[in-house]
Amino acid sequence: MDIRHAVGVKAGVPTKKLADVLTYGESPHFSERERAALQFSERITRDDLEVSEECLARVREHFTEAEIVELTFIIGYQTFASKFAKAWRLAPQGFSSWWYDVEGSILPQRRTRWFSGEGHLSSLPGSHQS
Repeated sequence: MDIRHAVGVKAGVPTKKLADVLTYGESPHFSERERAALQFSERITRDDLEVSEECLARVREHFTEAEIVELTFIIGYQTFASKFAKAWRLAPQGFSSWWYDVEGSILPQRRTRWFSGEGHLSSLPGSHQS
């Protein structure tokens, strides 16, 4: 959630909304359009769920076919990036290294291992630096 949280905060998404993303179905912070997109995302990424006809119909109520293609690509890309980082045991890159309070005010920055050189692909065992 590192990059998604950082991008969300930078784009002006309230921190309370970001905190409720796992309970989007019940949270008052999400519109029906956002709930449809989040349900679609969840059903694509979780192996134990299907992208049902009902889910597709709900997405089509709120998005054009072109938007659904773009949404599907973004979901797939983010899933790939997450799996890639997991496979290579990459540390978070510090994109959300700023802490925010509940009102969205920036608090002092914390340092991550990434910026000290640890967690980078070139520092993995067996990798060669050029």
